[in-house]
Amino acid sequence: MLKSGGMAAAIAVALLSATSLPALAQEADSATCGTDRTIDIAEMTWPSAAALAHIHAIILEKGFGCNVEIVTGDTVPTSSSMLTRGSPAVAPELWTSTIKEPWEKGIADGTVVALADAITDGTVEGWFIPRYVQKAHPELTSAEAVIAKPELFKDPEDSSKGRLYSCPPGWACEISTGALYEAFGMKDKGWNLFSPGSGGALDASIARAFTREEPILFYYWGPTAVLGKYDAVQIDLGEAKPEVYECNTSRDCDNPPGVTAYPSSPAVVGAASWIKTDAPNVAAYLGKVGLTNAEISEILVYGDENKADAAATALNFLKTKEDRWTTWVPAAVAEKVKASLH
Repeated sequence: MLKSGGMAAAIAVALLSATSLPALAQEADSATCGTDRTIDIAEMTWPSAAALAHIHAIILEKGFGCNVEIVTGDTVPTSSSMLTRGSPAVAPELWTSTIKEPWEKGIADGTVVALADAITDGTVEGWFIPRYVQKAHPELTSAEAVIAKPELFKDPEDSSKGRLYSCPPGWACEISTGALYEAFGMKDKGWNLFSPGSGGALDASIARAFTREEPILFYYWGPTAVLGKYDAVQIDLGEAKPEVYECNTSRDCDNPPGVTAYPSSPAVVGAASWIKTDAPNVAAYLGKVGLTNAEISEILVYGDENKADAAATALNFLKTKEDRWTTWVPAAVAEKVKASLH
């Protein structure tokens, strides 16, 4: 027989176990996928979205035990398929500005959901100069101030003019940057508009200028490895005017180009609505995964400097940023993911 002290201890242990059982069951339940359906995740064509796709794929497969498939994606075809077929199930970084009307209709109809802001402080798009240039010339904060100094940003092929680095042919930003070049009257103010042959050529021009600490005025966007690696300052293009920007990005608009800042495009974690109903744990997880521009750019710097693909970049994030991603998941999920990384 148990003595009275032992009896009390046994009762205390039994009571503690009984009260902790529901909590343990709840923890275990929240660490399961909740569906046998394959969760196909769109790997978009740009680096940040591709890396995020692989991060979520690893966590959902290794941590929650989901059946996961990475599929090729891009904004318009991915959203169109998600809206009509419920597949792919997840788009980790969906820029909705170019699909605004169908996406909003899908939200209203209940076919898709926006589970979170993928980029919590909004996407970045605009014209940039190196911080070392602005430190040497503190007045260079606005487009007008920079445009007044073409001699500072000399065109390597025509030293009598300044050079604005635009986008490669065929990119939407080539149209918008050309429109702003025209709207600011830069041709008559001593500037050439330079269109690099590719994204790689644009990146190389930026890298060369920063390495040599030379002035450069260039279009860019974020989150990207370039803005994560180099200390660039976005110059003030004035107020963002969506209707002017819409015209500036269309070759069919008859209105003359206007001055406008680039509106910040929403970038969401988009999902087919069945994720929320069939896999609520997955939906809850994806509702917590937002990262800042700076955090995503830092992820991409690793990929750029190590010539790593999206999968390797994702693994590096999971191995080096445990303090960040473990806040997105129950402890049991975090332990499973960490175990899979070794």
